[in-house]
Amino acid sequence: MEIFLGFLKAFLIGGLVCMIAQIFINKTKMTSARILVMFLLLGAFLELVGAFEYIEKFAGAGITIPITGFGSTIVKGAKEGAKIGLFEAVTYGFRNMAAGLTAAIFFGFIFALIFKSHSKKV
Repeated sequence: MEIFLGFLKAFLIGGLVCMIAQIFINKTKMTSARILVMFLLLGAFLELVGAFEYIEKFAGAGITIPITGFGSTIVKGAKEGAKIGLFEAVTYGFRNMAAGLTAAIFFGFIFALIFKSHSKKV
């Protein structure tokens, strides 16, 4: 039963994040790219102030899989590297995000080859 509740919480929180993004897409003139950056910065900000950890304990993959988790990972690496020095603050942030960024570029390229993109009608 505990595993089911974990899945349910992840589904609800992840769905809530996606629902908020969809509302921004439908009700504003913001592009999808700007909305993604806004959520990335939200994850980074929540990690910076220490709130992301508590949300992550409750929601699990529901908050770490969307782009908010990517922002959090960047800041986590930067905070870890900052304990060593200024250069490491930058490089550790990049080190933590390398796998996610590589996957995003790779799959973005594959999907660009397969599908035809459309501009948002304003």
